[in-house]
Amino acid sequence: MTTASAHRVSPHDHAPHHPHHHGDDHHHHAPRPSIRVEGVLGSRLDPPFADHLHRLAHAGACEDLILDTVDLARHRLRAVGSLGTEFLIALPRDVVLFDGAVIACGDHHAAVVRVTERRWLRLRPTDAAAALELGWNAGNLHWRVRFDGDDLAVALEAPEADYRARIAPLIAAGRVEILEDGA
Repeated sequence: MTTASAHRVSPHDHAPHHPHHHGDDHHHHAPRPSIRVEGVLGSRLDPPFADHLHRLAHAGACEDLILDTVDLARHRLRAVGSLGTEFLIALPRDVVLFDGAVIACGDHHAAVVRVTERRWLRLRPTDAAAALELGWNAGNLHWRVRFDGDDLAVALEAPEADYRARIAPLIAAGRVEILEDGA
């Protein structure tokens, strides 16, 4: 099992120098320091974290880092959390982010990855030959899919038009129908 670590770093460790503004600075709050994330500490549902995160959430100190599903596979990522903290994520190859991943946890602040809802493109082949060809395309293109009865639901990790374009001949020939209700 890989040991995960997340720790606070000074903004000077990674960010370019920003000139200081003089004058009304005393009326502005200092930006939150950046957090370098080098691993996942656990799940928000894990007993060591659940109660602590609940208490921090009530204190307004549990930050959500909202990511698209496609970003979960990335190992290097820079993103800003719901409280304005910048997260500099650099994960080893064997560590992946997931919905509910705790990436920082301290006495006064914690951060949890939250994933935007996955969108699906629902496809219905008209016969077995169309289903076979659609399945071959989905596999060859490395699409993430799930089967729902006779339908193939494709997880949208790029613009929907990109997926439609890859199977345009099947759609144009009436061999695959796109169902508009999603999945």
